[in-house]
This record gives sequence, C-alpha cells and structure tokens, in this order.
Amino acid sequence: MPALQVALEKTHFVLEGRPFFYLADTVWSAFTSVTEDEWKDYLEYRRLQGFNALQINVLYQWDASVPYLRFPFRRDEGGEYSSFQIDEAYFDFAERLLELATQKGFIPALVLLWCNFVPDTWASQRGIPMVMPFEAMERYVEYVVQRFKKFSPIFIISGDTNFGSQETVRYYLRALEIVKSIAPQALTTFHLQPQADLPEDILHSPYLDFYTYQSGHVKAEQHFPYVLGEKFAALTPQRPVVNAEPCYEGHPYGFTRENRFRALDVRKAVWQSLLSGASAGVAYGAHGIWCWHRKGAEFRGVEFSGEPLEWRVALALDGAWDVALTKFIIERFCLFGLRPAQDMVMAPNPEIRAATTFDGKTTVVFLPSPQSISLKLNGTAWEDVWGVDLEERRFFRPDVCCRSEVVEISALPANHDYLLVFIR
Repeated sequence: MPALQVALEKTHFVLEGRPFFYLADTVWSAFTSVTEDEWKDYLEYRRLQGFNALQINVLYQWDASVPYLRFPFRRDEGGEYSSFQIDEAYFDFAERLLELATQKGFIPALVLLWCNFVPDTWASQRGIPMVMPFEAMERYVEYVVQRFKKFSPIFIISGDTNFGSQETVRYYLRALEIVKSIAPQALTTFHLQPQADLPEDILHSPYLDFYTYQSGHVKAEQHFPYVLGEKFAALTPQRPVVNAEPCYEGHPYGFTRENRFRALDVRKAVWQSLLSGASAGVAYGAHGIWCWHRKGAEFRGVEFSGEPLEWRVALALDGAWDVALTKFIIERFCLFGLRPAQDMVMAPNPEIRAATTFDGKTTVVFLPSPQSISLKLNGTAWEDVWGVDLEERRFFRPDVCCRSEVVEISALPANHDYLLVFIR
C-alpha cells in the first residue's frame, strides 16, 4: 500500500502524487473489543460515507467499555499482566483487522503509547495502569512497527498526553526515533491533551511529520477548534495540522453530564478548525464507537464522559455524514492548503472563520448562524459564489452585493449554519 506523504507546501498531505484530505474515524478500542464480523460491518458503513483513515489505539484504552475481548500482554508468574510479555495472538488478530481495513482503502493511524503507559503524565499520576519500564517500551515499539509497517500506517506516538517531566519526553522521543529507524517512510505525529504544548526536543525533531491537536469535549472550551488551529499553524517548523479530536457526537459536556454534543456542534468544530490553520484534515468521533460500547457493559470513563451509546446506535449518528460532506467540499473546490484570512471578516464575532487557498483563487467563510455579513474582498474579481446549507447539505446561490472592495451577503434563508465559497 502506498504511504501518505507531506506536500511540499507543508500544509496538507499527498497520496501517490495527488492531494489527500485526512478524514479519520475514531475507533480507539478496535483491537481489544471488536469481533471480525462487527469490524466488517463497521468498515463497510464508514467506507460508504467516504472516510479514509482510522484512529486506533494499539494497546487497550483505559477508559473504554469492558470486558475486553483480547488483551495485548500475557500474565506473569504472579498473575498480573506484564508489558514484558507480548501476547502474539492479540497482534495476530490486530493484523487481521488491519488487513481488512486496508483492503477497503483505509489508512491506519495507530497510537503507540497512550498517556497511561508513560511516566509522569496526567493519567499515570492518577494511578491508571500500566506504566511500561523503559526497556519494555522500546521492545514493544520495535515489535509493533516491524509488524505493522507493511500496512503503511501513520504512527501516532502519544495518546491524550501532557509532558509532566523530562522522563516523559525521553520515552516519547525514543519511541519516535525507533519508528523512523524501522519505518522511515511512515508519517508521525503526537495526540495531545488540549492544554499541552510540544516540548522543544520533540517540536524540532526531524522525525516529526505533522501536528495534531485535540479541541476536546468540554463545552466551555469550544473556542479551542480555532484557537488551537491558529496556534499550531503558527509553529516553527511549519507542518500540516489536523484536529484529531474535536467534540465527539453524542458525548456529554465533559464532567457536567448535561446535554450532549450534536451534529451541529461537530460541524462547527470541524469547519472552525479547517479555516483556522488545521487544514490538512480532521477526525470524527461517535460516543460509543471509540470505546466500542455494548449494551450492559461497564464503561470506565463515565466520570468525565457519561454513559455512551451502544456502538451500532453510535455508528448511525447523523453527524458522520456531515464530516463526509466536508471531505467532498474540500475535494470539489480543491481547498487544499487553506490559510487563515480572518482579517477579511468585517464582524466582531470570532466564531465566523475565513480562509483562502494558497494561490488566493478561492476564499471560504463559515457562518455558525444565518446573518448578514460584509467581507473585505474585491467584489469585481469573483467569477462564482456558492453557498452550502450545512444542516440540510444543500448547495445554493447566495444573494451577493459587490461594493468596490467589499462583498455583502444578505441574511440567509434558514436558521442553519452555512459555508460560503468565493471562486476567482
């Protein structure tokens, strides 16, 4: 399978020489929790929707639904699971799942070391098992990369991590080095806690290929999609940026358990990310898929995440079609390498986001609600203008008034969220 690459512009990906928009579904618990028949059904549905990548935790997800069907390690003489004893049968099954996924055209994005497996992260400091000894970590990473490199995966070095000490950095930096020594063509990134920054040693490593961030599931932090998008796009060195964990559809507002994120919230987070610097792609998550929840199972993340939906119910949530439409729009209008253009928006509302393509020929504006808006554009230079009613998934021609350097859009017809596309 051909490997994904970073485009020369450092803003997006290419696959076999063509621009590639990363659209991943989040299924952290696949290796521990799915059956082969469930996996086949799942893959076919997400393939039908247009997803092209799958984010999977190679090890067990500490806050998933239990019991697990499989476990990556064998028990030691004392009856405890030991990270020194890899269970070959677990990885045989994981390899079978990856074979089925890649046959359907999905790129695996594999998390190597979720934060509970590394010392001095927020999770390991809370006593969530199990921190790997450094030598066991090295042996495990070598084993996984050797075994799975044939699938041309992305290797996500960390999962939901912060960097509590230099020892944390040492673990992750060593894992990054091992990946590139064994699979130099594989792209690498780090999945971070929303408030985390990349340490300088990792930020400037020649082995890091792109940035991801997590805008998260706390209602009061839903400005993070655009704030963190701007932050990571401004980092040096420049690399493609992906929001790898916007709010999950169906997930309660973190810790409060009041209400749940809806398709509208997901659309908002996705488009605000894409137009604020995270233009290389996005991940979607359904609350019940990532933890592979079965009816009646114990869900270990209930304190923060509330009760998940049963996985088949979560699979059918409507917002997945919205993010699939996002990929269609990016490809249809060739919106690769979008650059933030917030100075074009003549409004004080930061939730309205604007971006232009690298060549300046196309401008895109996201409106979270119907409203009149003025934009600093050369009104005589636009050959074509499209509107997209994101809730109804309908394309239309908006009413445009051009006044010299200003373009005005009158109020839109329904109480929905919209996208405007201006083409020179």
